[in-house]
Amino acid sequence: MAPPQHDPRRPYKRAAISDQQRRRDFALQTQSARRADAQARARSLANSLLSPSYPPVDQAPASPEANHDDRSHEPAVNEVATAAAKLRGPEGRRWFACQIMLPEWMVDAPPHLARDWNVCARPAGQRCLVVSTNGITVSRLRNGTVLHRFPSALPNGSKRGISGPASSYSILDCIFHEPDETYYIVDMICWRGYSLYDCTAEFRFFWINSKLTETSAGDPPSTYHRYRFCAVPMYESTLEGLQAAYSGSTPYVKDGLLFYNKHAHYQTGITPLTLVWKDEACSQYVLDTDSEGQVPTEQHVVLELQEDGKLITSDDPPIIFGTLNSEFIQKSNLRPGNLVRFSVRDESVKLVDGKMEIGELQFAGKLNRSRTFADSHSKVLFQYAARHAPLRIEDLVASVQSNSMELESTDVEMQD
Repeated sequence: MAPPQHDPRRPYKRAAISDQQRRRDFALQTQSARRADAQARARSLANSLLSPSYPPVDQAPASPEANHDDRSHEPAVNEVATAAAKLRGPEGRRWFACQIMLPEWMVDAPPHLARDWNVCARPAGQRCLVVSTNGITVSRLRNGTVLHRFPSALPNGSKRGISGPASSYSILDCIFHEPDETYYIVDMICWRGYSLYDCTAEFRFFWINSKLTETSAGDPPSTYHRYRFCAVPMYESTLEGLQAAYSGSTPYVKDGLLFYNKHAHYQTGITPLTLVWKDEACSQYVLDTDSEGQVPTEQHVVLELQEDGKLITSDDPPIIFGTLNSEFIQKSNLRPGNLVRFSVRDESVKLVDGKMEIGELQFAGKLNRSRTFADSHSKVLFQYAARHAPLRIEDLVASVQSNSMELESTDVEMQD
């Protein structure tokens, strides 16, 4: 059978290599129910942190009647933060890391990119959560480490700026860009006590820009405002928006592009409704490097060791990439929960039903404790594709152009 001929009137679209779109559709369909579960779990988590009489988080019952609008029994965020700060080691690092929405790596261009997605140039820097309450502002990295404790012009972020209840709090998802000592806001979780977990990304971005202008948080640093806050410019994923994010000038060093599905809620953990994409033109770090900062000849992956010897990704549910026998584990002084680095030979990789399978993993060493999670499946697949058949900016442009042509075709049909 002859291969299908490409229609020269339509832009070429790279064929999908993963199941990312299927998981995106599922995430959108189930996000309302999942968010209700997350709110109930958050209450259980807060109670277990505040009182030793409560059961562990994984045993705490989740009330089916939980509603995010009922805040009468929610502990104050400063109390939760104080209790959470007492967590130590892997437990504390995991707790804080799980509070942030983490993007999957874009392996395939989503359909309807121009219609359903926003895009921005991601600042290079340290991802963190920033909380302002009771006259102080605190930023914490993904591993729970306090980055800065400082006064700010955010609501109730300094002793001078308290308005309304002192315990009223705001939570921002930021990237701290060290060269200009600025917190660039990539998302908003809460503002003056009003939760935005259940709001769409489109609404959250509107609030970031409108609410930030009501404060002086964007002003240069001063006595009561140690660091400047700035909203990352967000664009529609049209040809113009994509070009602006990709090639436009920014006051910060770029580290790829971030894509947000407009209809997505703020979902903690890894989600296919937020995507990161990179190439050499918009990021210094496309391929992973080794401990010496060099790109290794063979791809490296970081996996977490389980009690039964299985090696898993950080996805929920995790993907199993291999198994270590007990003799090797003991000989290598490994323990369950350790993050372990492996090299991967190209010939041992194959794609099955949109997922990557690795036939042989070569042990390359144990990671230090500063890192919290293993690689996600999408990152491993992105890194593999980047070495062999990368998703290029031309592919994203072609996807947007194809969307536009489909819309024009539909309009013509409706007029006929």
